[in-house]
Amino acid sequence: MQKNPYYHGPKSDHFDGLRFHGPGIRRDKTFRDVARMLLRSVPKRMPWPRSAPIVENPPPPARVQGSTIRLTFIGHSSFLLQTEGVNLLLDPVWSQRAGPAGIGPRRVTAPGLAIGDLPTIDAVLLSHNHYDHMDLSTLSRLARERPAPVLTPLGNDTILHRGNRGIEAQAFDWGQSVKVGALTIHFVPALHWSARRRNDRRMALWASFVIEGPRHNIYFAGDTSFGDGKLFDAIGAKYGPFRLAILPIGAYAPRGFMKDQHCDPDEAVSMFQRLGAEFAFACHWGTFRLTQEPYDEPVARLEAAVAKAGIDPARFRSGPPGTAIEWR
Repeated sequence: MQKNPYYHGPKSDHFDGLRFHGPGIRRDKTFRDVARMLLRSVPKRMPWPRSAPIVENPPPPARVQGSTIRLTFIGHSSFLLQTEGVNLLLDPVWSQRAGPAGIGPRRVTAPGLAIGDLPTIDAVLLSHNHYDHMDLSTLSRLARERPAPVLTPLGNDTILHRGNRGIEAQAFDWGQSVKVGALTIHFVPALHWSARRRNDRRMALWASFVIEGPRHNIYFAGDTSFGDGKLFDAIGAKYGPFRLAILPIGAYAPRGFMKDQHCDPDEAVSMFQRLGAEFAFACHWGTFRLTQEPYDEPVARLEAAVAKAGIDPARFRSGPPGTAIEWR
């Protein structure tokens, strides 16, 4: 009988004793599915640039006090989030490739912030174990140079400890929460899945995060599809209104293959509305080429979707790595 190599715990409504599951998963994609998608999509791929510019900024402040939110986009889904005197790193990836042993998609944009320019980090929020979100090389370097607890869903702590015992990883289930300074981090469901290798699919949990502060709440999606939208209605009803939502807009094509795991820009706008967020920032595009769509299509489609919905474009923003925005 197959055993879960990462997590041993009681069964629940989203863990059957071997694998995690949740809303939105119709069936696991097979390697044949992936090979077929790649064969069909490669001839349709539009060229990506070999490199793309970033925004040059001075190093971030040591702390941001009070209700001001300062967000620095590092690239893909990696951010430095500063508010209420707390510094959080979100899904940090500084490696040149998103994959095991130095293989996988190559980075098109440099990181928008150097590790050496980071302030003291209070916690790292790690949404799941896919290589474009869980980068052991980066997390090992951070453990040496900017040590902080890595807060992650169930099972991922085992992966991190096996990779480097120096990584301080703490694991949580959906519905659990942990305090970081003045903030409370809530682990909430996402419509996604997990895998690090061929035979460990859905054996570690994935999550999105609600970052609750004394004066505002922030939502970080990590990686998710949209599904029927009801999950985001529920999150918005329970934790909203949100001052800021950090939402993915890329890696969505071909749509028939990707719709169960990634949202597209139109769905991101609907997610923004359902969450009841005041502002949003777009991520998960333009750093690693994971799918078929052109490099800059996600941003163009986002702008069109925002305009179609009659939303002030200042409320749902995007920008290249290095973009730093403050909401006061």
